[in-house]
Amino acid sequence: MTAFVPDPLTLALATLHPGALRVAVDGDLDFTTAEDLLTTAVAALDGGRLTDLHLDCGGLRICDSSGLAALLMIHRHATAAGTRLHLERRPPVLERMLHVSGTYEHLTGAPAAASRHSSTQD
Repeated sequence: MTAFVPDPLTLALATLHPGALRVAVDGDLDFTTAEDLLTTAVAALDGGRLTDLHLDCGGLRICDSSGLAALLMIHRHATAAGTRLHLERRPPVLERMLHVSGTYEHLTGAPAAASRHSSTQD
């Protein structure tokens, strides 16, 4: 039997240009870590006067329902702030979660059926 070893979530913030922030998400986005991402993103949205928030999901290993809930809350805060949310470099585990939950189009802005076999770039 193989033991499950959680991969801690790390977040790295970088300003791309004035008004645009990238948050690189690495590790597991789950019940134990989703609040960290939500808190970081909401703080940036509340104080950053952002036009664009890029979540670079290239290092994401796991996304459970709590991770999805955090992404939906971030989208809600971004929309309220007038900020575009970009989910970039989505790994297959996140793509599947978005499609199965019916949130793909809502969170990415791309039609779900047309993008199912396209690039994971936003």
